[in-house]
Amino acid sequence: MQRAMRLLESVAEHEHGAPAKQLARETGLALPTAYHLLRTLVHEGYLRRDQGLFFLGEAAERLSSSGAQEKRRSTIAETLAHWRDAIGVPVYYAIYRDGEIEVMCVSETPGNPAVEEWADFRETAHAHAIGQCLLSQLGEDARRDHLDRYPVQAITPYTVRDNHTLLRRLDRTRRMEPVFERQEYALGTVCAAIPITMGTTAATVAISLPAHQADRLAAATRQLQSEVGRLLGSLAISISI
Repeated sequence: MQRAMRLLESVAEHEHGAPAKQLARETGLALPTAYHLLRTLVHEGYLRRDQGLFFLGEAAERLSSSGAQEKRRSTIAETLAHWRDAIGVPVYYAIYRDGEIEVMCVSETPGNPAVEEWADFRETAHAHAIGQCLLSQLGEDARRDHLDRYPVQAITPYTVRDNHTLLRRLDRTRRMEPVFERQEYALGTVCAAIPITMGTTAATVAISLPAHQADRLAAATRQLQSEVGRLLGSLAISISI
C-alpha cells in the first residue's frame, strides 16, 4: 500500500503524465514492481494510461475532491467556533442554493444552545433571520418564486402575516445590512443575520439569543460583523461545502 501511495503521489506531480520508468525512478521502486502496481492502479481506476504515460484516474480525483471538501468543512466549523467563543452566542452559516435554504453549519455549546428547528427552516424562510437575510439578497423574481413554493404562514404571534408585507420589508432592507428577527420563528428567541458576499450565491452568518437577553443583540451583531470582516477574506469560506 505504501508503494502504491508513493506512485500515486508521483503521478500527481506530473500534470502532463509520466512513463513507468520515470515513476519507478522517482519512487525508488524496481521497474517490475512499479509496472505491477501501476497496472493494478489502472485496473482499479486510480490511474489511467494514455500512450505510455500515466495520469490520475477518476477514483483518485474523487478522493482528492472529497479531501478538499472535508478540509473546507473543517475550516468553516473552526471559523464558526471562533466566532461563537468570541461573542458567546451560537453561530449559524447558511446559503441559498437551487431555490432552497440550506443551513450548512451550526456552532453551539451547552451554555449557548442553538435554536431548535421545530419548523422546517426551508419552508419558513419568512419567519427567521437567516431566511429573511437570504431572501433579501435575491432578485424580485427569485423571491416571488420562493414564496410561491413556500407561502408566508404565521408560526408565532410575531410572524409576518402575508407575502406582501414580507416583500415590502425585504425591499426596505439595504444591501449588506443586518436582518433582525424577534420571536418570529421561535418564542423566547431573538436572532440576527448578516449577508455575506459570495459571488452570485446568497450566504449569511447568523446568531441567536434568548429573548431575555435581547438587549445584547445589537452589540453582538456588530461584533459578528467585525469578526467576519477580519477573518472571511483569509479563510475564503466555500459555497460548495
